[in-house]
Amino acid sequence: MLNHLSTALTLFTRRLPASFPRTFSGALRRLCRMEAAVVRCLPGEPKLTISFCLQGSHKHMLRDQDEPLGKVLARISNGIAKNQSKAKKSKKNRGQEQPDEAAEPTVVKLFYDGEEVPETVLNAEAWQDGSVLQVGDVKYSVQRNAPTFTTAELPVSLLAGFPVCPKLEVEFGNVQDCEFTWFRENCPHTRSEASPGASDQDSGWTQVGCERVYIPSNQDISFRLKLSCTPKDGSRSGPAKELVSVGAVEAGPGVCLFDNRHGFTAKVMDWPTVRVVSYNILADIYAQTDLSKTVLYPYCAPYALQLDYRQNLIKKELAGYNSDIICLQEVDKGVYVDSLTPALDAFGLNGVFKVKEKQHEGLATFYRRSKFRLLSSHDIMLSEALSSDPMHAELLEKVSANGALKNKILQRSTSLQVTFLEDLNKPGRKVCVANTHLYWHPKGGNVRLVQMGVALKHLSHVISEVAPGAPLVFCGDFNSTPSAGVFQLLSEAVVPPQHADWSSSGPEESCSMELLSDIPPLLSACGLPAYTNYVRGFQGCLDYIFIQPDCMQVEQVIPLPSLEEVTTYEALPSVAHPSDHIALVCDLRWNP
Repeated sequence: MLNHLSTALTLFTRRLPASFPRTFSGALRRLCRMEAAVVRCLPGEPKLTISFCLQGSHKHMLRDQDEPLGKVLARISNGIAKNQSKAKKSKKNRGQEQPDEAAEPTVVKLFYDGEEVPETVLNAEAWQDGSVLQVGDVKYSVQRNAPTFTTAELPVSLLAGFPVCPKLEVEFGNVQDCEFTWFRENCPHTRSEASPGASDQDSGWTQVGCERVYIPSNQDISFRLKLSCTPKDGSRSGPAKELVSVGAVEAGPGVCLFDNRHGFTAKVMDWPTVRVVSYNILADIYAQTDLSKTVLYPYCAPYALQLDYRQNLIKKELAGYNSDIICLQEVDKGVYVDSLTPALDAFGLNGVFKVKEKQHEGLATFYRRSKFRLLSSHDIMLSEALSSDPMHAELLEKVSANGALKNKILQRSTSLQVTFLEDLNKPGRKVCVANTHLYWHPKGGNVRLVQMGVALKHLSHVISEVAPGAPLVFCGDFNSTPSAGVFQLLSEAVVPPQHADWSSSGPEESCSMELLSDIPPLLSACGLPAYTNYVRGFQGCLDYIFIQPDCMQVEQVIPLPSLEEVTTYEALPSVAHPSDHIALVCDLRWNP
């Protein structure tokens, strides 16, 4: 409202006749220039902050809440006096000495409802929302606990055709209420910098969008972007921020491996259907090793393995699936916080994260907040649960028969993420979403069997404790083909002692046993694809979405890319696909 008032008054004063009293027009201009003094004051905190701009300098004051107002006002006045004294000394040193004049102290007062606030009032009570701070002839509108961006950042890498999602965190506000205006630089970024006094918005930028997410077009290539965003809480606004991209928009890779799949997922599914995604997105800590560049993915262009580049593809791919539940593996902690969370939040999803112990990557589960609410999380590290939780005592005893195998299992940091969600369309109906990434070694079938045994027992226990009867959706990179013991344990609920995986790492680590699942046989919702992982040395199905067929049915499986598409750049990852895995996507319907 103040912005509209300021604009109207500015136009009004321009139309005043020259003979109109200058005092009135000057007063109007001062009102137009009234800026905000933002005060942050919370009960229980000893300090409050006061932020405002004075004579081109940003002031940020940290004061005691129980301090008398007069001390703050005096501090502001004394600061102005010091600056004036420094300015006089500077002129004197330059030979521009002025006649000595005793400078009058700047009047600093605080008003509320037109009345001056006594200087004896304590800060916590004095600085009310809507009060006016007067510093000399400059007045500030006080905004107490106004909506404020505590974090506001643009991604470093911008590609044409790929969504730009700012990272935003708001205190005293709601990101969904905020206002956004996007601008494109009028001249390519290679131009010389504009003069310091030039106004970017008036002379150097053109408005191109007004949504939270902006998708650059080919016309934006070689130009920087600017975002002007105003934090809000309903109709209440706070100080706006302007963000300018570090670099210019670059050309995208053209057609990506997931583009055709997006044709099947153009809209969010209507209740009671939910769309589920499981995807190993390839952690940066693995993509950037010498082994990855020279042995695992030597066919992939080096720039396509860079995190900034891959993040653009991952965000566009996930956004285009319009999913309700997303389970991700190999998620770098920084990627979750700085990239995936702000991006998927902009598309209506909230998330939870489980970092893998001793690593910087982990598991992430996102859910559509218009369909689900988070009830609780029950994450575990599988090796820790096996060694310390009494419910696994029998399995631990059997594994302990082979010390070498036991030690290998207990050294693993493999985790299980367990998330309970409640259906907002049918309160009381809950679903358990499990997400894991099992041990990777090709000869580790015995380790994976024990890990899955621990996972299934934990899931059976928490479902019975938290939400009896809740259906299970179990996603992940199980590093197991359909012939492996893990698949048999999930689909048949039992693995016999004769299964080859019990001796997968050789006789010295062999441990034969019958392993039973506490959960009835599950169904692979996406069937048995020929491959979900496609690299030069291996092509096979390692990723799954398992469901309980008596609780849910498969409505649609989004087709995987064809072999021709996958091998366009020989294998994965590539310039057109960010990971060595392919996302599984399916639509599930609750059984009546």
